[in-house]
Amino acid sequence: VQVVESGGGLVQPGGSLRLSCAASGFTFSSYHTNWYRQAPGKERELVAAITSVGGSTNYADSVKGRFTISRDNAKNTVYLQMNNLKSEDTAVYYCNAKRGVRSYWGQGTQVTVSS
Repeated sequence: VQVVESGGGLVQPGGSLRLSCAASGFTFSSYHTNWYRQAPGKERELVAAITSVGGSTNYADSVKGRFTISRDNAKNTVYLQMNNLKSEDTAVYYCNAKRGVRSYWGQGTQVTVSS
């Protein structure tokens, strides 16, 4: 089982990034998938969620209107498009695939928003 995030980096305020979460070793299309983030000194928080077939999404209030979660089950990949990034979006972003009691996490990708 592998969950691998990519796409993080350094971006200026107002910029955009697209994170990817690639999964293998399990039936990804039957798992709901979430993006979490954790900033230094803060607890991990849920940023966005998408159901297994992509029919429903949910977002933290802090990112609504700026972030979009989507998935391509044919590619076993979930994306997080992040626009109008702010300094407070700086964090390590983690992908989590969950189905019942089964839960798989990636290693995280760093997003730094700074001028």
